[in-house]
Amino acid sequence: MSDAALAELAAALGPAGCLTGPAMTGASRLHDASGHRAEGLPLALLRPATGDEIAAAMAICHRHGLAVVPQGGLSGLAGAANAGPGQIALSLARFHGIETIDSASGAMVVRAGTVLQTAQEAAAEAGFLLPIDLGARGSCQVGGIVATNAGGVRVLRHGTTRDNVLGLEAVLPDGRVISHLNRVTKDNTGYDLRHLLIGSEGTLAVITRVVLRLRPLPAPPETALCALPDFDAVIALMGDARARLDLSAFEVMWRDHFEMSGGAGLFAERPPLVVLIEAEGGGLEPVLEAAFEAGLITDALLAKSGAEARRFWEIRESLHPTRDLDGLLNLDVSLPVAAMAPFVADCTARVRALDPAADCYFFGHVGDGNLHLMAALPGLDWQAGETALQAAAYDLVRAAGGSISAEHGIGTLKRPFLGQSRSADEIALMRAIKAVFDPAGRMNPGKLLPAQ
Repeated sequence: MSDAALAELAAALGPAGCLTGPAMTGASRLHDASGHRAEGLPLALLRPATGDEIAAAMAICHRHGLAVVPQGGLSGLAGAANAGPGQIALSLARFHGIETIDSASGAMVVRAGTVLQTAQEAAAEAGFLLPIDLGARGSCQVGGIVATNAGGVRVLRHGTTRDNVLGLEAVLPDGRVISHLNRVTKDNTGYDLRHLLIGSEGTLAVITRVVLRLRPLPAPPETALCALPDFDAVIALMGDARARLDLSAFEVMWRDHFEMSGGAGLFAERPPLVVLIEAEGGGLEPVLEAAFEAGLITDALLAKSGAEARRFWEIRESLHPTRDLDGLLNLDVSLPVAAMAPFVADCTARVRALDPAADCYFFGHVGDGNLHLMAALPGLDWQAGETALQAAAYDLVRAAGGSISAEHGIGTLKRPFLGQSRSADEIALMRAIKAVFDPAGRMNPGKLLPAQ
């Protein structure tokens, strides 16, 4: 059966579009950035170059009963894009490009394999801002961003990916195409299938085209790094900044993360917390002066150029770390802002109880309640440490009324813990929705929904 399917796929996609054996690993990375690997290679790596080829590939796989795992830029941290033996990896990398920029509507139509930074630059050349922005902008792809409802660093002002998608096109498991490339904001015509597909992690269909909302291109923002004495000061500064500024980002770094990411020595004294503020429209300096007088900040660095602002962001994004980040365990949770400091203290204590030699690096988009943890547990096996870390942390998340996944989705890593954030009835409804789209259960199997 697989030989016949591969023959059909090769005929439909050509030699560059259907790779098997060693050609797969030579052409592309097959796994995401989570550190998890499937045991063995997928049956094939498909790399269709057109929408028709994607539909044809899905129809062929459907006829032959093959499971399909959609892949974007493979920058995810939840294992959602990893394909295993007997499965088909479907990469959207060759289906890329900006199809249309509609200046009147403030929208752009983008193919799923388009790298985010490419789309951002195209929007800027047309005089617009594409408000979705992630640290992985140079490698993540639009289709994957939409499939995981990625958040990023502009959520405070512009919302998550979901808030910036006007319409989309997708290929169903049997090869049928549903296309609603809507460019209008108001479209009150019944069930919004768009929102079912956004965040579905490839378990319902393959997203192929997306209509993204554009905003007017703002003037260069003002950016500052601020040293703060405690988290109460962080909350107070955020409230004042929100009231007085047009905030586009408000990022917090605990001391260990700030120094590990290259910030050591920037301030005369080592601050417990550092906040990166970005504001559009000016007015940042007077706010910082007032915060200093009120004791909310102990020191501040206001970027004097675009290069200095980029340097501040490089620290926040750990682009020049003082240690190797490979192998670190990652948590990505949402919490009420007031619960962040207690969570950091309690989670650190639990991590150190698991491994006294552990390192913990906390940072996040405090303006939208998203907190990240990178942890090293050298005394534990990597996989055992990951499971123990999640179990310890997610109990705290549930108690605080938060979410076990703020940005990176569920994938395989968080499947066993989905019940910490979703009720049994909610999960049952999710299963029912999947059964409508994918009755045979062949779209990205083993991802998102817990095993029954």
